[in-house]
Amino acid sequence: MLKVLILAVLQGVAEFLPISSSGHLVIGRDFLGLEDAGMRLDLMLHVGTLVSIFAFYRKTIVRILVNFEWLYVLKILASAVPAVIVYFCFHDFVDGLFSNTRMVGALLMFTGAVLIGTRYLPRGTKDIGFGRAFLMGLGQALAILPGVSRSGMTLASARSGQTDPEKAAEFSFLMSAPLILGGMLLDLLKGDVAAEACGLGWTELLTGAAVAAVVGYAALALLVKALKGKWFWLFGPYCLATGLGVLVFAK
Repeated sequence: MLKVLILAVLQGVAEFLPISSSGHLVIGRDFLGLEDAGMRLDLMLHVGTLVSIFAFYRKTIVRILVNFEWLYVLKILASAVPAVIVYFCFHDFVDGLFSNTRMVGALLMFTGAVLIGTRYLPRGTKDIGFGRAFLMGLGQALAILPGVSRSGMTLASARSGQTDPEKAAEFSFLMSAPLILGGMLLDLLKGDVAAEACGLGWTELLTGAAVAAVVGYAALALLVKALKGKWFWLFGPYCLATGLGVLVFAK
C-alpha cells in the first residue's frame, strides 16, 4: 500500500506540473522495485488524475455542453490527432523507452531546457485558434516519450503564440482528456489490465486513484497560479537536476 501511495502522489503531482508524470513513474517504479506493477495500477492512477481535471474545470465543461460550444470541442479533437498518429506509428519504440531509465533522465533534461526557455517568451492575451491548437497537439505528441512533460510542451507551444496563460492552461488539460480516455480503452481492449494485477487488490488500486485525484487537483491549482505569475520556468532547473541525477545514479 505504501508503494502504491507513493506512486499515486507522484502521478498526481507530475501529471499537471511540467515535470513529466510518465518519467517520474518510470523512475519511481525503478526505485521502489515495482517495474512489473502492470497496467492495472497505471490505469487507476490515470483515472484519478482524469477525475481531478473534470473536477477543476467542471464549470468550463458544463458551459461547453450547455452552450453547445462545438468549435471548442473540434479544437480539442484536432489537437489529439498528432499524438494518435505518433502512437500508432511508433508505439513499439515508445513502449521500449519505458524500461530505459537513463533515456528518461536525458528526456527530463530536454524538458528542463524547454521550460527555462519559456522565461524569455513574451506574455500575451490571445485566444487559441485551430492553428495554435494543432501546435499544442504536436507538443502533446512529443510528450508521449517518457520524460517529456505534456503540460510543459503544450504550454510552451501556447506561450510561443502569446496565448493568454489561463486559457492556455484550461485548453492544455482539457485536450488531454480524450487521450487519457483513449489510452484507458486501449489497455482494456488489450486485456493487460486484467492479466497483470501483480497482487494488488481493489483496496490498493482505488486508494491510489483517490490519492492521485486529490493531489492532482492541488497540483493543477498550483500550476495555474504559476502561469499567472512569472515562475513557470522554475520547474526547468528541477527537471535538469533530476534528469542529471538519473543519468548518474540509474542502474
